Amino acid sequence: MRTSIFASGAVAIAAALAFAGPAQAAEGDAQLSVLHGVPGLTVDVWVNGERTLDDFTPGTLAGPLALPAGNYALAITAADAADATAAVIGPVDVTLAANGNYTAVANLDAAGKPTANLFTNDVSQIEPGKGKLTVRHTAAAPAVDVLAAGSAVISNLANPKEQTLTLDPGTIPAAVAAAGTTQPVIGPADVTVAEGTHTIVYAWGSLTDQNLQLAVQTIEGLHSAPGAVPGGRSGAADEGAGGQAMAVAGIGVAGIALLLGAAAASRSAALRRVG
Repeated sequence: MRTSIFASGAVAIAAALAFAGPAQAAEGDAQLSVLHGVPGLTVDVWVNGERTLDDFTPGTLAGPLALPAGNYALAITAADAADATAAVIGPVDVTLAANGNYTAVANLDAAGKPTANLFTNDVSQIEPGKGKLTVRHTAAAPAVDVLAAGSAVISNLANPKEQTLTLDPGTIPAAVAAAGTTQPVIGPADVTVAEGTHTIVYAWGSLTDQNLQLAVQTIEGLHSAPGAVPGGRSGAADEGAGGQAMAVAGIGVAGIALLLGAAAASRSAALRRVG
């Protein structure tokens, strides 16, 4: 079964607009996006004791929010909680560096327990004619392989790790399977990698509960050519140049050559577990 990866784009936009914060980013501000990856739980997100996201639904990406560099306490409560004292995740302390770009993910750990992770997004320039694809495992599931046409192009990726590939632009049909197998547990579905764009795919949900899904975040404007500016806003993944976006997906078919021919610039990401 092939599922559109842009199914939840409108929801993502709505959440982004609800992400309270400074009207304009100041020089040196960090950018923080938040992804809700815990199935079946509508929550509120609190930053330093202030309700920042109200009625945040699973599969939604909000942000980026521009924040001065510094330390912040993030907490996630049941929707409409009176305050942040009865957090279901956190509070967790995070440190945001000047000009840093981050995604905080509320998700399940490999055993199915709610947790949170802070990922540092690579917004460095991408060589001309290339895009980046990062896969992040944030699901209650064992280690997985990412497949293209039945062949593993990312192997043994465990929660909460990630791996990055540098690719030619195009649409990648892909699937996620338990490590060492080829039977998809997510997908197949198409993921688009655009030139000068960092596409970040999150596997979230629970294998046991059979609700595994993908969320896709894009950071645009990373071209090496002069005039490119790293993306800093949110919206539907197919909305065009300049910004960040997300969606829910399954993965699919034959763009193997794209992945297999890709320059495998795998790396372990700057990842910090925060709760």
